Amino acid sequence: MSTTNIKSTVEEMIQPYLNEQGFELVDIEYVKEGSNWFLRVYVDKEGGIDIDDCVLISEKLSAKLDENDPIPSVYFLEVSSPGAERPLKKAEDVAKAVGKNVFVTTYEPVNGMKEFEGKLISFDNGELVIEAGKKQHTVSYEKVASARLAILF
Repeated sequence: MSTTNIKSTVEEMIQPYLNEQGFELVDIEYVKEGSNWFLRVYVDKEGGIDIDDCVLISEKLSAKLDENDPIPSVYFLEVSSPGAERPLKKAEDVAKAVGKNVFVTTYEPVNGMKEFEGKLISFDNGELVIEAGKKQHTVSYEKVASARLAILF
């Protein structure tokens, strides 16, 4: 089974439980590091999650994985918060980040730049407006390679 298929299978297995409990699935990774495979599930909720939430989700997911056994190899399961610099994976995530500090990279240069860090002023009609210093940059969502919340110092 491919990495993409494993991720989508795990999402199908856990999404109903997360919805029922008021959690949001942020991301799933299935990656090899050294000789070990890791299945990482990043979850959040309004007000943030704590270790007890992660334990409950991990136990529920572990039972589902044991029952359905979609992953043929040995792996480590990790359930955690996406952290303060949470990735913005979907357009809905970007919309929720309006008014917050973000870090955005693009597939190709926009006005000679491929990295933008600053306050997300708006996200309308498929365009992000990011205020960095005294300048505003408009970036098409189609050109966004990655985006995450950013902590500015």
